[in-house]
Amino acid sequence: MSIDLFTRSRARRSLVTRSLVTGVTVVAALLMTACGSSDDSSGDAGSAPKVDNGLMTEGTLVVGMNLQFKPEMYLDNGQPAGYDVDLLNALATSLGVKLDIKNLDFNGLIPGLQSKQFDLVSVGLTPNPEREKVIDFSRSYVPYSSILAVNSSYTGPETIDAFNTPATTITALQGSSGETLAKTSFPKAKVQGLADQNATLLQVRTGRAQGAVLEDYILAQYLKTNAGTLREAKLAAPLSLSYGSWGVQKGNTTLKTKLDAFLCKAQSDGTLATLYQKDFGATLPAMPAGC
Repeated sequence: MSIDLFTRSRARRSLVTRSLVTGVTVVAALLMTACGSSDDSSGDAGSAPKVDNGLMTEGTLVVGMNLQFKPEMYLDNGQPAGYDVDLLNALATSLGVKLDIKNLDFNGLIPGLQSKQFDLVSVGLTPNPEREKVIDFSRSYVPYSSILAVNSSYTGPETIDAFNTPATTITALQGSSGETLAKTSFPKAKVQGLADQNATLLQVRTGRAQGAVLEDYILAQYLKTNAGTLREAKLAAPLSLSYGSWGVQKGNTTLKTKLDAFLCKAQSDGTLATLYQKDFGATLPAMPAGC
């Protein structure tokens, strides 16, 4: 009887031992499955895959700018500010990267982009055949609308023909594209080029000129401190409407694709219009279709 009890007791201990070993083995296997085997060469299973944004340095968007064109891009107490800067901050957030702005002389921007000093240039560049030979462009992000400013008391007809007469004086900033545009838009009128932009508007304000050709946002800035003195003539269309784009390194299709997608979304959801109104103080002109 005592032998039988001993035998059964030893058998039970053996069964318990095997069960414990089996349990430890199962737990170890489960832990290895959850945490990953030390022999797994694929890395941390929980790490997110890297996204290729076409940037020279992962995690940083380096942008070349010329911060001298308020309200589009300028320095405010030493810090970059303006429409371009606001839009670039939104871009960096959408890409999940840090924004690094390099402030350079305008003439050094395209050569700097070519020599890979930065990922893109943001200075409202207008694409043209000469530039397109050396860099690529995103879709448009900023409009340049040239208009005719008239005295707020003007009640005459608001057509090109009404101002295109020998008795009409049109002012514009001397040497600017506005002066050239005034001459081509109103060839019969007397075009007066002045060295100061405010002087061109003062001529209209005091009645010594009937209109001034300039970009819409310049008039909007002027009216912030001279409200009710001038207004935009209600012509059928702007005298000129052109667009600025971001420049990227030639052949960087990855970044260009990212920029185009961001700008299409910003145009569609109203971001461009909101930032343009905030920084330029004017309504966003019509932007190119295609989104």
